[in-house]
Amino acid sequence: MSDNQQAITENQWRRAALIWDYHQMHHGLRPADVAIGLGSHDLGVATHSAELYRAGLFPILVFTGGNSPTTAKVFPRGEAVHFREHAIDLGVPAEAILLEPNAGNTGQNITFSRKVLAAVGIVPTTVMLVSKPYMERRSFATARRLWPDVEILCASEPLEFDDYVKSIGDEKLVLDMLVGDLQRVIEYPKLGFAVEQEVPEDVHGAYESLIRDGFTSRLIAS
Repeated sequence: MSDNQQAITENQWRRAALIWDYHQMHHGLRPADVAIGLGSHDLGVATHSAELYRAGLFPILVFTGGNSPTTAKVFPRGEAVHFREHAIDLGVPAEAILLEPNAGNTGQNITFSRKVLAAVGIVPTTVMLVSKPYMERRSFATARRLWPDVEILCASEPLEFDDYVKSIGDEKLVLDMLVGDLQRVIEYPKLGFAVEQEVPEDVHGAYESLIRDGFTSRLIAS
């Protein structure tokens, strides 16, 4: 941990792990008509998408995402472009991948990917969303709002909380992201961006406690 990172207490870690588990939908893996790999700073989404493709869980994969301030330096040609190249390197045929290079948020990921699929005549009934582990619930709620006539399955790398934190290398940042995504799960339905998700009392308590403790860099302005 670098000198400017905040030390995480045992209680904070336990609360974060509770939120981490809540963010995951725990859907069982089964075949889908298509998959959508949601762009982000985490190339693990592309890696896991390739693994699921090779396992025969879907025949067509859409990578979606342009650039954001947090990804522009890592993926200068856009998230979806780099994800596609990585998946091809891992054995996914180029012809099995569709590219959506413009989306700037999760809602656009869903809406623009749907248009890309429709443009080639694909109207799925079951869609697998592949995301970062802590983004499963928010992407699910967003897709249910914007694409209500399809069945949504969520998938992410099967990482334990500790392992994910180690892979990122910044404990404070991960806790900030967990808190920020939970805020969006709570607030976005009020804005029409997502369907409402029940938040258990202990999860909500953990969320409020971590906000009081200063894990706030990823919060949106109220």
